Amino acid sequence: MATILDTILSEKKIEIDDLYRHQTRVSAYKNLTKQSFISILEKAEELAIIAEYKRASPSKGDISTDKDPAEQASSYIKYGASAVSVLTDKRFFKGDFADLEAVRKAIDAPILCKDFIIDRIQIDIAKASGANLILLIAAAMKEEKLADLYQYAKSQQLDVLMEVHNEAEVDMAIRVGAKIIGVNNRNLKTFEVDLSVTERLSSKIKKAGAFLISESGIKTIEDVKRVVNAGANGILVGETFMRADNLSHTLKEMKLPIQKGAQI
Repeated sequence: MATILDTILSEKKIEIDDLYRHQTRVSAYKNLTKQSFISILEKAEELAIIAEYKRASPSKGDISTDKDPAEQASSYIKYGASAVSVLTDKRFFKGDFADLEAVRKAIDAPILCKDFIIDRIQIDIAKASGANLILLIAAAMKEEKLADLYQYAKSQQLDVLMEVHNEAEVDMAIRVGAKIIGVNNRNLKTFEVDLSVTERLSSKIKKAGAFLISESGIKTIEDVKRVVNAGANGILVGETFMRADNLSHTLKEMKLPIQKGAQI
């Protein structure tokens, strides 16, 4: 039986075929700036927050479709986010590379292209749209492909957030050489969320010398404290910020000091 991830990846392959048919579009984009998220993590005394612009998701449906990406991203940085994540998947998240471009023009901070990247052309477009950081999902491909895309992204001077959900994927990310490993607390096959995933995988990630980002399911200050105690260097938060009535308060209160033992 096909999982949600299987369905998304099948659609993504169709999208990639279309990108290759219209690959002149790649050269139409302009990379406006370069920022290193790794350098921020290396110097951080507080939790690094990747605040996400997210219109919708397969599990939640529409989250906030009326917020302007540039305005939202500018608010994120104003209130203390270290980076902004922009979902560019159209079919399931109602995103677009145009959103990434709009955010790039509005902020100077690092931008993560959040998508189901399984081909080099997606990396080319992400960079040309202004991304400094891309997401690679270990569950989405075999190790050989993961390593190829990781090395290609690095050759394009992009940082990589490598996403894992279990021990085997952590091992794969370490072998590939990932410096930033994101633990997705959401199972992409069932979309169930459990913060204990970060707690369970943290030790292996930290021992490998990688920075740890906890992703998904972080809604309250108690959730933030939990992943900080597990050793997280940063968090990726989308829905909570997109729905926040008082974004300034919600974001600023999550800027907790990181554990000194959690720093590389």
